[in-house]
Amino acid sequence: MSHSTAFERNLPPRGAVENALRDTRQAVFWLEDAGDETRYPTLTADTTADLVVVGGGYCGLWTAIRAKQRDPGARVVLLEAKTVGWAASGRNGGFCEASLTHGEGNGEARWPDEMSVLDRLGMENLDAIERSVAELGLDCEFERNGSLDVAVEEHQVEWLREGDGVFLDQEAIRAQVNSPTYLAGSWNRRTSALVHPAKLAKELARAAVSLGVDVFEHSAVAGLSSDTRGGSGSARLSSRVSVTTDRATVRAAQIALATNVFPSLVGRDRLMTVPVYDYVLMTEPLTPSQLASIGWQGRQGIGDLANQFHYYRLTADNRILWGGYDAVYHFGRRVDPSYEERSATFSKLAAHFFSTFPQLDGVRFSHRWAGAIDTSTQFCAFFGLSHGGRVASAAGFTGLGVASTHFAADVMLDRLAGLDTERATLSMVTKRPLPFPPEPVAFLGVQATRWALNRADHSRGKRNLLLRTLDAVGLGFDS
Repeated sequence: MSHSTAFERNLPPRGAVENALRDTRQAVFWLEDAGDETRYPTLTADTTADLVVVGGGYCGLWTAIRAKQRDPGARVVLLEAKTVGWAASGRNGGFCEASLTHGEGNGEARWPDEMSVLDRLGMENLDAIERSVAELGLDCEFERNGSLDVAVEEHQVEWLREGDGVFLDQEAIRAQVNSPTYLAGSWNRRTSALVHPAKLAKELARAAVSLGVDVFEHSAVAGLSSDTRGGSGSARLSSRVSVTTDRATVRAAQIALATNVFPSLVGRDRLMTVPVYDYVLMTEPLTPSQLASIGWQGRQGIGDLANQFHYYRLTADNRILWGGYDAVYHFGRRVDPSYEERSATFSKLAAHFFSTFPQLDGVRFSHRWAGAIDTSTQFCAFFGLSHGGRVASAAGFTGLGVASTHFAADVMLDRLAGLDTERATLSMVTKRPLPFPPEPVAFLGVQATRWALNRADHSRGKRNLLLRTLDAVGLGFDS
């Protein structure tokens, strides 16, 4: 028997939603707010390097920085197809989570024998990011306020009681953040932080350049190949790999691929991810009285526990970012700017916002945008090593890459160096997940899974045969 969810029981009038969206611009608030007009040159001439990093988002930037910190004398070249941080790294929610496995449940189901290690490494990774923000002087609005998981359906309350966070009953959670939809909450005090996504990307690029990394923008890599020609008489460079743009070739000892949602340069990895579009609204700044009406003095990041979940947080100027719920996959694995405009989803998000915070009636949204998430079947990052150990890759972060890309950078560098470190020898790292099937099976499968997830949310969390089967074979998909 289907039941309505908390977000459907108290929907605002259509006119209120239309009014809130009337002056919204399709633009990424973070990229505008960063105000960083720094531009890097385009690669126009052939060159050589010790390490080439492909991708100018978090994963690529952390890899370049960590490579120079390990070996200041190495020549590191970073190639970005457009501009630093323009894609997922500049348009995500800014949730910087300790979890490397997209939550305890996913990790326990896949790597139960490693979870104590993965939990420890995840906390160490988040601590390392906090130290790097201070040591590198990254002006990225880092706030380690923790996060709140909120139950908005009765069956979710018990899930929170079984978790590791500080359990908050209805009165306690509403004292933290005042929403009539909240039935209980859990405060994870140290496992989460918030950042300004675009500022983090821009600041990482600045730090990379200050360490001696050569950053090139508008230098899309079209191909990757191996060769065995010598290089400057150095044994280190005697067996090389190359990447080619439309203007130049870089020959290097090693390559790190950090291309996120975009098609991998390694053929066997091209079925390992699918691009799933996520949609976001940003309010205008709240007035002091509006902010007082919801509380939120702890400024934690918030997420509810539905399969189709919402995530939200405050900005430095007290706007509310409100995203999630719909996760849309388009046939053919394409990443296309035309997919970023989806009026039905933005209207749905706005309606759910006012169901959650009816006291904010009259608040308007200033920005709307979308971005593609690189979803993998293990629902967190997977790693690759190819071309005789000279090319490392990391992808499939599934919306949890703000912190785990830092971990992935060290994993890739460890593997390129042939180091048997604790992180590089994890089963999560060394074993490859199942690929997604080719089209049209992938599209039909994702659509069926989304339908089943929606049914579960309308059936008090009960997972049907399809979801139980996917759980059993380890094929992950969520909103």
